[in-house]
Amino acid sequence: MRVFVLLFNPGTENEGIHTLTVGDRNIVLMFESEDDATRYALLLEAQDFLQPSIETVDQSEIEEFCASAGYHCQYVPSGFIPHNDLEKLLLVPPETNLAMTDWQSSSSVESQTPSYLPDPELENFRRRLEGLL
Repeated sequence: MRVFVLLFNPGTENEGIHTLTVGDRNIVLMFESEDDATRYALLLEAQDFLQPSIETVDQSEIEEFCASAGYHCQYVPSGFIPHNDLEKLLLVPPETNLAMTDWQSSSSVESQTPSYLPDPELENFRRRLEGLL
């Protein structure tokens, strides 16, 4: 089955996949719906995250990747409705971003990504977007 995932710098040496860190686990989201993946990517952008690319990948390929990398994967079905705080992360990204991503920290290039700094106007926009869900 084909799923949609969020990649950063696809096809480059610095390619990375979007993960959520929950406790000591890194979780890769696999969206059934391209619209849901797009919506999530737009929410990431609204919160000053790097701009992800939405890529279609075979679900078994992502599951194999996660197993080999020590990540967990989470399937997000179309029309998913969260019932607790953990499930809400599957539809609304966390408010903070890493100052340096894993793939940036292992590269020789210094990170130029700023830490997340709240902007009242941006925060207001994010809340309005969340209200649409």
